[in-house]
Amino acid sequence: MAAQTADSPTPSDDAVTTDEAKPARIGGGVQSLERAFAILETLADAGGVIGLSQLATDADLPLPTIHRLVRTLVDLGYVRQEPSRQYSLGPRLIRLGEMTSKMLGTWARPHLAAVVEQLGESVNLAMLDGDEIVYVGQVQGSRNSMRMFTEVGRRALPHATAVGKAILAQESDADVRALLARTGMPRHTEHTLTTAAAFLAELAETRRTGYAIDDGEQELGVRCVAVPVLDAPRLLALSTSGPAPRMTDAFVAEAVPLLAEAAARISAEVGRR
Repeated sequence: MAAQTADSPTPSDDAVTTDEAKPARIGGGVQSLERAFAILETLADAGGVIGLSQLATDADLPLPTIHRLVRTLVDLGYVRQEPSRQYSLGPRLIRLGEMTSKMLGTWARPHLAAVVEQLGESVNLAMLDGDEIVYVGQVQGSRNSMRMFTEVGRRALPHATAVGKAILAQESDADVRALLARTGMPRHTEHTLTTAAAFLAELAETRRTGYAIDDGEQELGVRCVAVPVLDAPRLLALSTSGPAPRMTDAFVAEAVPLLAEAAARISAEVGRR
């Protein structure tokens, strides 16, 4: 008889332990559902791929329970078994993730609108999607009199945007260099940063101050200030932008704490567990 490994199905998979004889409820929730989502989150935290024994350890669940729940998730397409016998996040999660990303702008809109009401300028929400920045939310300001780049759905490379700087300031310099090597740093205006060294220096300043500035680097005549949305499940940033003559240093000093407060509220909402 072939020896069984910890990552192989065992005859005990079909045995229902005492605490699983019925869908126990803890804290008003169904325990089996909470455990299934704990498995998915543990897979995500592990980088998307993990062995079954390590999954049981990291999720703090008994191995027979992990076997049973993972098999169900595999059957549903939310988890995939790799040739290595490790497990990874499954393809059915892609549709859910894409729809959730589209909904981010809707969920964040009240928080963006609150900042617009105080500042009068447009406020934007953007996220890192692969190697690009994509704008997923916007509320236009009452003083808005010009068409700007930051429309919902628009994509940009991170090096020429304040939201890109605010987002990448959360990453290591090595990861940023790797991204810049993949994307290049094309020049959009005379102010665009086009070297990794200059961009990394800008990120260091962003980490020090807590906010990033795009001073005509993406569009001439437009200035933008952005703050990161920390502790969110995606790399996000919130910004306000407008004609450079109105986006003075005094305006930036007023805008940053308002943006940071809104970013904290968005983080609390989208990061809620």
